[in-house]
Amino acid sequence: MELPSSPTLADTKPDYSLLAGEDFSLKYTSTIRDGNLNDSIQHILRRNCDAVCKLAALHTPELSKVAGKIGKMIAADMEARLLRATRAKGRGNSSRDKGRNNSSLDTWASDILKWTKSQPLPLGNESDGGSDSDESQYSDESNHTGIYADYVATFFESLMLFVAHHINEYFICDRASGLLGLEDCRLILPIASCDMEDEGSDASSVAYVDPADFAAFEYGLFPIGSSVEKQAAPAPHLVVGGVEVVRHKSDYGEAEQRLAKKTKALFFNQHNRRFAWGLTARSCTVRAYVFGMDDIWASTDMDIASAEGRQALISLLVNWSLCPVDRLGFDPSIRYSPIWSSINPYLEIDVYEVDENTSHARKRTYYSQRCIGAADCLTGRRTRYFAASTDPKSMGGQAFLIKDVWSTLGSSSANDTRESSVLNILHAEFDRSSEFSDSFAQLVSAGPVGIRQGDALIADTTDTVFLGLPSISQARQHRRTVTQLDGSLISEADDENQVVVAIADTMTALNVTYAKCKILHGNISDRAILLQGAADGIKGVLADFDYASSAGDNVVETPESTLFQSILSLENSGTGRSPLEDAESLFYLACILGTFGINREQRAEFVADPDMPILDWSKGTAAKIADTRRLHLSTEGIFVKRIQSRMRDGPLRNLALDMYKALFRHPGTFGPVEITNAELAEIRDNDIAAALWALPEINGTRDALALRLQFVNEIIRNLLEIVAQHRDTALAILNSGVASTAPMAATRPSAGPSLKHYRDEVPLAGPSKRPHH
Repeated sequence: MELPSSPTLADTKPDYSLLAGEDFSLKYTSTIRDGNLNDSIQHILRRNCDAVCKLAALHTPELSKVAGKIGKMIAADMEARLLRATRAKGRGNSSRDKGRNNSSLDTWASDILKWTKSQPLPLGNESDGGSDSDESQYSDESNHTGIYADYVATFFESLMLFVAHHINEYFICDRASGLLGLEDCRLILPIASCDMEDEGSDASSVAYVDPADFAAFEYGLFPIGSSVEKQAAPAPHLVVGGVEVVRHKSDYGEAEQRLAKKTKALFFNQHNRRFAWGLTARSCTVRAYVFGMDDIWASTDMDIASAEGRQALISLLVNWSLCPVDRLGFDPSIRYSPIWSSINPYLEIDVYEVDENTSHARKRTYYSQRCIGAADCLTGRRTRYFAASTDPKSMGGQAFLIKDVWSTLGSSSANDTRESSVLNILHAEFDRSSEFSDSFAQLVSAGPVGIRQGDALIADTTDTVFLGLPSISQARQHRRTVTQLDGSLISEADDENQVVVAIADTMTALNVTYAKCKILHGNISDRAILLQGAADGIKGVLADFDYASSAGDNVVETPESTLFQSILSLENSGTGRSPLEDAESLFYLACILGTFGINREQRAEFVADPDMPILDWSKGTAAKIADTRRLHLSTEGIFVKRIQSRMRDGPLRNLALDMYKALFRHPGTFGPVEITNAELAEIRDNDIAAALWALPEINGTRDALALRLQFVNEIIRNLLEIVAQHRDTALAILNSGVASTAPMAATRPSAGPSLKHYRDEVPLAGPSKRPHH
């Protein structure tokens, strides 16, 4: 889809190149998602894709011509040097490789030769450096085992420097004068060190293996003309990716897992990252990887013991060096401040606002110094949140929240999104009521992100980015939504009582949204709630309606993160929802934040006991997570022992217990367990037993959680009473300045009235249309 450019585009300044500078304020902090990363990547890895390396070769005609020429020249020169150095070594004389050739090139060729000394050597006539030696071939009879990882890493660095030197020399000699703009040309160099590991990013961190078996390094972007040597680590947003090297074939899975972990940290730290590249090497075999939104593609193997394999790898490095930055995975519409502004670093973020009447896209540039929600998942929507302003001189008073997200293409159009549609409906309903008018995010604009290709502005979608790569995932579109901001996400709260207030206000907003508009949120998380100023101090505001649906919808999208999903949502992806599922997600939010910490600083300090049961809430398949939660929530005693007692001492710990009682121990229900007929016969409450016998039997069990759907209205009312009392207490503590760990009142709200009281009352919400389990 093409977005026509408006003649009144704002901000016509050229894009700044990605130059080395200071980090953009966000440090390497921990998150609480993604469980076992290895499990999550294996089912989305597309292996042996011929088109992977071609993704970097999508140039303008001028770039394509120069890249092809340089690639052949470098490959030919390397083969000639290897041949000459080998023959000279055999004669005990390497002087023939001296003369007009740069001495550093001789050193790198020597390093490459040392690595390949156990491999077959090229055959053919000796030639001078730079001449074509494509006829030289390597035999396939060698044994590729026993190559140490440190030799392979040395080879990679030497090869990278070899290629960078040639590219630098080509441009310094002005051979490309008049053909190329330097904004599309760069050097890809190994960097000395780069602390990109986000150690706490998984609920259970991946253990490192013996350094003797693995070697790894990152590679970064440097301007043409830079010193061609192993560079110091640049700012995080300049790192292209990483290389994982292993000794044996059996280690490939571990190398891919480490590469995925490194890439996840790359997405977390690089706010202008759309997709990422990576490499793995086992002995002589190299694979290139592309990390997309829902897929990971691995190239066919490149055998670098052969001239053909080396030429393929050289071609990839050259194409990375000579291509638009969007081919490297960067987003040209998010630019880091230029190097001369590094004292006060900021981001320039372009938002295209689509005019419904003219279908033109008008660009407005926002300025941000605060990423208040980094991309903390390897795949999926990869949502980022920025606090921003429209004036670079007023970034201290940032009044807008920009959500950058890859939403599913089927849920949006050029002029609208599901989220903007829902927000327009809610504000049309509630803006007349002062009580709820500020309960939802205030929409400013929403539209697709545009990537310029030549003279055209192309909507950024997975179909256009990964053209030619096989995928079974649903297409996504890169979009930005701008809302008003008078605060932050609750992930930046500094007191648990603030989070309690926000959860209470969110519960109220969810209730009125369903009662008045029959809209269910579907994606409650720490990213869906804003904490803003209010007359009585603070207020929770509901946002992030990308997965919203109407009550009774039979087919709805399921969020990619399982961390806050309800049990029935985990077990029945694609079925209808009930109001209790959003409430259940709020309960999980209270448990998780109360355990891991409410903000980045607390999470960075958190050290998890590997035996903590709550860690299993983000591990394995959705069905496995659902079974685990059923077990942990089966009785109050089990919940207290395994989950609530291990939470931090504070108001969230108390709130979680009361929400648990209302959600899972309501009179007339029997918790979230699946009961066999023998167990059912032992139940002494005749009313509950009769209700359970009336449920359909599936695989020899009956789902007691289905009883809860008969009491939706009472449970919601109980929850509203509970959160209101906790809110009042939390707000009083905040206004008095008492620490958030102050004990709650001894008396707690009741879990709800008795079953007898509501036996003849018809719930307002009615029974759910979800099929019973």
